[in-house]
Amino acid sequence: MLRLAACLFCLATPTSAQDSAGAAAQAAADRLEAASVQLSKAGGARDRVRALTATVRAYEDGLAAMRDGLRRAAIREQTLRATLDAKSTEVGQLLGVLQATGQTSGPLSLLHPNGALGTARAGMIAADVTPALQAEVNTLRAQLEEVALLRSLQESAAETLEQGLAGAQEARSALSEAISDRTDLPRRFTDDPIQTALLIASTETLDGFASGLTDAFLNQPGGTDARAAKGSLALPVQGQVLRGFNAADAAGITRPGVILATRPRALVTTPVPATLLFQGPLLEYGNVVIVEPAPDVLFVFGGLAEVYGTVGQVLPADAPIGLMGGEAPSVNVILTENDATTPTAASETLYLEVREGQSPVDPATWFVLD
Repeated sequence: MLRLAACLFCLATPTSAQDSAGAAAQAAADRLEAASVQLSKAGGARDRVRALTATVRAYEDGLAAMRDGLRRAAIREQTLRATLDAKSTEVGQLLGVLQATGQTSGPLSLLHPNGALGTARAGMIAADVTPALQAEVNTLRAQLEEVALLRSLQESAAETLEQGLAGAQEARSALSEAISDRTDLPRRFTDDPIQTALLIASTETLDGFASGLTDAFLNQPGGTDARAAKGSLALPVQGQVLRGFNAADAAGITRPGVILATRPRALVTTPVPATLLFQGPLLEYGNVVIVEPAPDVLFVFGGLAEVYGTVGQVLPADAPIGLMGGEAPSVNVILTENDATTPTAASETLYLEVREGQSPVDPATWFVLD
């Protein structure tokens, strides 16, 4: 991962060592190193899950920063090539002048048909033009060297990307295994699968299911209260808002939540301690996880491919609750991405709904959506 960060830093900062993508890569590398130390010291399943969660997130951040750096490098290279192509005529004339000057012998270049005065004037003109010609030569040389450097860095990024993708996949697999082995989380109640199945069968909407779930489980003691963090929570997954609260989709359908665009196989976590009330397939939302972070408050996450945890557990902050679906892109696909709208960049969507009492509220009242 340290090598990944170094490669990214060069890719992301061809003109400025303070580029945000390079800083993000270095921060991800530092986090991965810290997670590795934490993993080596993990004494139980809970510590191992925490360390592996940090590892997966560090890989995700590092790979995202590297993709950003590669995209910037590709755009910069295209810009330089377009500039050089547009100036091809000027470059040819400049090279011709330099070549002709270089082939003229010293004594002849000092002679002028108009005599000494003409020679003096020509010398003055040459003295004025030469620095400009040299500056143009230096600019072209720098641009050509930058194009060569960018191309070399992009070509050498393949191996680093391969290692990063493999490392992320290994960390996800280890995380899934560690969660299966975890038995030391407090239990607020024991799941009743028959009651849950009857509730699913008797409801036709997420609103009806959430209300029934509230009536069934929220009277249990031992819950958490995260209301002090209201309005400052980080998003549960690395992504960005695709559709806002109550915004209509292409079919004109509105939902009382937000939709987040994420990369394939992105890790989803609960940002605060919360009781796991439900996990599994639900209506048209795919796999759904519902947690209770505070009395009479529910967070609903829909659209996951894999879900983690056991109903009734009290999860700590940043506990993994699932993975998004899709297939991780290949190295070749990443290397050919030129902008953030590439289909594989954020092809998965997570539905996030927040409910207070029996009604949904704008998730922006709890989460920092921008």
